[in-house]
Amino acid sequence: MCVSNKDKKMVEAITSREDDFAKWYTDIVKKADLIEYSSVQGCVILKPAGYALWENIQAEMDKRFKETGHENIYMPLFIPESLLQKEKDHVEGFAPEVAWVTHGGSNKLEERLCVRPTSETLFCELYAKIVNSYRDLPKLYNQWCSVVRWEKTTRPFLRSREFLWQEGHTVHENEEDARTETIKMLNVYSDFCKEFLAIPVIKGKKTEKEKFAGAVDTYTIEALMYDGKALQAGTSHYFGDGFARAFDMKFTDRNNNLQYMHQTSWGVSTRIIGAVIMVHSDDNGLVLPPKLAPTQCVIIPVAANKSDAVLVKCTEVAAMLKNIARVKLDDSNNSAGWKFAEHEMRGVPIRIEIGPKDIEAGEALVTIRFSGEKRKIKFEDLATTIPTLLDEIHDAMYDAANKRMTVTAAKTFDELKENANNKGFIKAMWCGNLECEDEIKAVGGITSRCIPFEQEEISNTCVCCSKPAKHMVYWGKAY
Repeated sequence: MCVSNKDKKMVEAITSREDDFAKWYTDIVKKADLIEYSSVQGCVILKPAGYALWENIQAEMDKRFKETGHENIYMPLFIPESLLQKEKDHVEGFAPEVAWVTHGGSNKLEERLCVRPTSETLFCELYAKIVNSYRDLPKLYNQWCSVVRWEKTTRPFLRSREFLWQEGHTVHENEEDARTETIKMLNVYSDFCKEFLAIPVIKGKKTEKEKFAGAVDTYTIEALMYDGKALQAGTSHYFGDGFARAFDMKFTDRNNNLQYMHQTSWGVSTRIIGAVIMVHSDDNGLVLPPKLAPTQCVIIPVAANKSDAVLVKCTEVAAMLKNIARVKLDDSNNSAGWKFAEHEMRGVPIRIEIGPKDIEAGEALVTIRFSGEKRKIKFEDLATTIPTLLDEIHDAMYDAANKRMTVTAAKTFDELKENANNKGFIKAMWCGNLECEDEIKAVGGITSRCIPFEQEEISNTCVCCSKPAKHMVYWGKAY
């Protein structure tokens, strides 16, 4: 805990993540000023510092979506019950989480309206209207919006009753094109996590038990948090023509025959912010990857009240760096020590300190948030050094997270149970039967995370029933 010379508490102590990881996480999101709790139970207010993270995620992902040919669209918030009911499996999958509107003003509605938990049915209704021929395909749409799911247990960013996300919805001429789209967007997510968030992920296919309601196949990226639990960071779904048949989504093909469209859906939500916190942050607060950070460099005048030259030099450095990085000059009246603690709490990747002695030496003291390393850099070298340093920090953060990506192998059920309480993923063979998957969850307390694309044969029998194995699966405890 840092205090000023008046013993005023500046940045409150954060619970150690080793002592209580859940409390540590809550302390971070509150004390870094990311959220405030709402009077609506299960919902949070994203404060400027928290929403700025989502803005940067949205801007970067939106750019990547558009580079792959996708266009943004916006659908209504409400879904008529009759429309939702057209796809049976989809409805059953979401029924426990649906919020319903029953009245408009004081008048009871003739038909209940669902507050969208996801928008597949709305997109199906649209595609049935606007696609007539193969010449109209593919349609590559994405939506940025909020959705509502009436979760029983909530936690900021990770699980709330209303959250922000993007949902891509596309339709194609045939299965091959749709499956190509499904994997392409999964790779977009994977690359984004690595290149923008410095988070390593495992890619793979969900089991039948864990796949999205109404999908033929669901693919996932799974990240590992500091406490050793997995987090599903994004999903991409191949729907086949199941929704198309339910919603009569037909088109005239190249042979002048009527065919059903093949459909995909893919999404990432503000849960990814929770992943950033739980992968990178520490007991002093947020640690933000440089590309995500709203402020990449903060300049702090030291003893500015004793020398006008300090503030002048800080202003010069800020002007020099403004086109190179997202830079902030903190010239507030708080003490330098308070500012150090505050910006450390907020996860600013680079702190540049400038005082009278630094000006005499012609160099600034640069502190790296991630490692705590301090460097003295000549003023004239800052413009060339800072961009390189930001890249170095990103790579170091990724490498550190990757080293914590613990994976152990289990050949027997006893080994699986022994490893269940350890941090990280467990890879083990599986016969493909739901009964074994349920048994592993019931006895071992772990769930299947994915069937990775890169398969290896740990043994030739299922870890649970000892029958011939079909897949190697990553298992683990998860959020």
